[in-house]
Amino acid sequence: MPVYSMTGYASAQHSAAATSPEPDLRSPAPMRLGLEIRSVNSRFLDLTFRLPEELRPHEPALRELLTAQLKRGKVEVRAALESATASPLPEPSPRLLQRLNVLQDSIQAWLPDAPPLSVADVIRLSAPEGRTDADWSQGLMALAGTTLQALLAAREREGARLATMLLGHLAQLRELTRQAGPLVPRVVEQQRNRFLERWKDAMALTDGATLPEAAQDRALNEATAFAIRIDVAEELTRLASHLDEIERLLTKGGEVGKRLDFLIQELHREANTLGSKSAALELTHISVDMKVLIEQMREQVQNIE
Repeated sequence: MPVYSMTGYASAQHSAAATSPEPDLRSPAPMRLGLEIRSVNSRFLDLTFRLPEELRPHEPALRELLTAQLKRGKVEVRAALESATASPLPEPSPRLLQRLNVLQDSIQAWLPDAPPLSVADVIRLSAPEGRTDADWSQGLMALAGTTLQALLAAREREGARLATMLLGHLAQLRELTRQAGPLVPRVVEQQRNRFLERWKDAMALTDGATLPEAAQDRALNEATAFAIRIDVAEELTRLASHLDEIERLLTKGGEVGKRLDFLIQELHREANTLGSKSAALELTHISVDMKVLIEQMREQVQNIE
């Protein structure tokens, strides 16, 4: 399965003829339905709908359609209805002009001071109403399905790009882990020898007496315990295991975002421990480089569904 990003955008349009309750007064006005869906990252699926009044009854069907395909992300669905006619000015029919004239005479008979209709008033009154009786149920759902598939395709493309970047970071982390491996036994042995030398120097300063066997054993135990504390072989092993699991999830695809986010936290914990236990400058530099890469991976993983 592909890896999906939670970031994407898609839009589409559909045209249909709108009907009027009085077709003899106003010509049927072709309407255009525009729909756009945009999504960004979120911990859960958060749907927001911005629909005109004519389309609000279809919100439950739209919600069901989206929840069947999307699992995570902050998703906004925006729809708009507008006239599809090329000319911005309507052409009033003779019947409409006749009726407006009759209505004006009737109103002025009762209200002599009422101003007469202007050309602008006639154009405004003859314009198709924003609310129509057209049935948008089939057209809306078909358009929503098309737009949703385009959104999924955009999220898949972005997810593939993120997966490629993450795999590149994994390769760099594996190389850093490989470089750190040979340093571990050498650093442990160096610290053990340094500890014993300091212990012997301290005992020699007492009264020139020979270092007792019990003191030597204690020094050896202390050096061994210290060597164990600074040994980062276990952290490197866990790092390699986490890297293998991340690669497996990216290859598997699907809903892997939450699992990847957890593994990134574990990677960061191991890299921090590696830095805190490091007794050599080389390991410290490796730990810093690892944390930089892991932080970059964290930002990318937060966009994966």
